[in-house]
Amino acid sequence: MMKKAVSKNNNVTKRKFAASDAAYIGVFTAIIAVCSWISIPAPIPFTLQTMGVCICAGILGAKKGALCVIVYILLGVIGIPVFSGFSSGIGQLLGPTGGYIIGFIFTALIIGGFSHLFGKKGIVLFLSMVLGIAVCYVFGTAWYMIVYNKSSEANVSLSGALGICVVPFIIPDMAKAAAAAFICLSLKKYTKKFKKQL
Repeated sequence: MMKKAVSKNNNVTKRKFAASDAAYIGVFTAIIAVCSWISIPAPIPFTLQTMGVCICAGILGAKKGALCVIVYILLGVIGIPVFSGFSSGIGQLLGPTGGYIIGFIFTALIIGGFSHLFGKKGIVLFLSMVLGIAVCYVFGTAWYMIVYNKSSEANVSLSGALGICVVPFIIPDMAKAAAAAFICLSLKKYTKKFKKQL
């Protein structure tokens, strides 16, 4: 009888965790999508997509954060307009800037991994987000050069690709990382309450 009771309790706990995970993944996937739609007017306009990914990974950790990004990408691939500019489709990933979208998976893994190893203090979150964004830059820029140089007669150099895809966005992305770290710290107590309710 005792074993059956323990087994039953374990099954209930697993179902609660599964419900909690599904709720979190759904909510934070939606947050990434909404952040992707918000365009900030500037000499070179930018979205809050990166900030959405940072918040997601900073709160959910590496596995769930990366899963949110993967779900977000899959939604875009099947035609739901979750990418920037309300765009969607496999063409967005296969195009020159598609590597930056896929690179968000690595961003989430790095942010969540660092938070797990070193805690969720503000400076740790911020530095992990900066590193995660930097890795996304590397992957996305390499992708951009490969796709662009295959489809164009005039090859783009590394400095040219960085000048187009990275340099104009460094300062905005650092600001978004700082904002995301602050939001993660501010939401920590609320996410704990939400977990208890599920």
